[in-house]
Amino acid sequence: MRKIEKSDKMQLVRSDIRGPVYEKSLEMIKAGISITRLNTGNPATFGFGMPDSVRKALTEGMDRAVAYCDARGMVEARTAIRDYHISRGITGITEDDVFIGNGVSELATMIANSVLSAGDEFLVPCPNYSLWTNAAHLAMAKPVFYMCDEKAGWIPDVADMEKKVTDRTKAVLLINPNNPTGQVYPPEAVKEVIEFARRHELLIISDEIYDRLIFDNAPMQSTAKLAPDMPVITLNGLSKSHIICGFRCGWAVVSGPKELTCDIRECIGKLAAMRLCGNALTQLVIPAALKDHESTDEMMLPGGRLYEQRKAAIEEMDRLADEGLISYHKPMAAFYVFPKVSDKIVIKDDIKMAFDLLESKHILIVGGTGFSWPKADHFRLILLPEVAELRKAICDIGDFFRGYCQ
Repeated sequence: MRKIEKSDKMQLVRSDIRGPVYEKSLEMIKAGISITRLNTGNPATFGFGMPDSVRKALTEGMDRAVAYCDARGMVEARTAIRDYHISRGITGITEDDVFIGNGVSELATMIANSVLSAGDEFLVPCPNYSLWTNAAHLAMAKPVFYMCDEKAGWIPDVADMEKKVTDRTKAVLLINPNNPTGQVYPPEAVKEVIEFARRHELLIISDEIYDRLIFDNAPMQSTAKLAPDMPVITLNGLSKSHIICGFRCGWAVVSGPKELTCDIRECIGKLAAMRLCGNALTQLVIPAALKDHESTDEMMLPGGRLYEQRKAAIEEMDRLADEGLISYHKPMAAFYVFPKVSDKIVIKDDIKMAFDLLESKHILIVGGTGFSWPKADHFRLILLPEVAELRKAICDIGDFFRGYCQ
């Protein structure tokens, strides 16, 4: 019998976050080697626990999750999501514009298949979280990378978008707050992207899952709030803000003129119905979680764990920057920072660099090319370890770069 070949749709799909370097780290862990795993934003692996509000809602309501629920999601959960986004300034939405999925990851694939046809083009930020490029590939569409301006704090470069838009462009993606850079886009920058999308009649997809994990009151505003007359799909969820990544609890909200989005909502609804429903157990916790902002705020304010870890990371990275090893922008949200390695350190292959760092310092990171960055001169750093472990990891990374050259 002949070998069963993989689908053409899988040729370009990749995930460096759990790619070959990650697989090597698992081998080392099995061999008894302790690894500092800075490859993925998974708070529970660093000792963060779910809030009591979530635990109570889950344990007290689990009998209501035995049967299939509405394909779009439980009504109580969708109503809570609607109310949350109305409080964020999105207008004209009802609970029927909300679709709950098994994480934003599932919804990204559903949205891509609902919006993109074979050969369509999808404007995606560079750098970006690879979920979205993979979703485009699976839809047989083409992700087209527009640059985010590092010198300007990683904001989207609309002039670069204008160079790359074509008559096949269907949608433009914003990731705000941003993964992997940890930046928050000022409302003025978002408005520029909105005007670009309006000129070219594009759907806006806005991934805002980190909108509750913001430091120092950075001025984040929902894209759909700033574009009430435009078709916008807003993505959000509880994985990060309420420390329940394994629950796979995300959602999409379709806003804008109903006559412009009716086909999209119909298609997402069909795909939602194909898998019968999202995980009903996790939907139980949505109303309670969205009322519980205190547990999230505690992490982000001075004295809170994430705030103090970011502070420690900044102090250590400043030392490396003063030494001329890296440059970086202070993270304003989420768990991430995306440093640039000095040009004095010759790196031709950042996957090899990640392998070498793993072997020599037992630290697992993801190089910038894993986020579609075109050069081997960046990497993403996770800010989730406790202060002492995080300080040591950054110091060890600095020690690694002092003597490194490819």
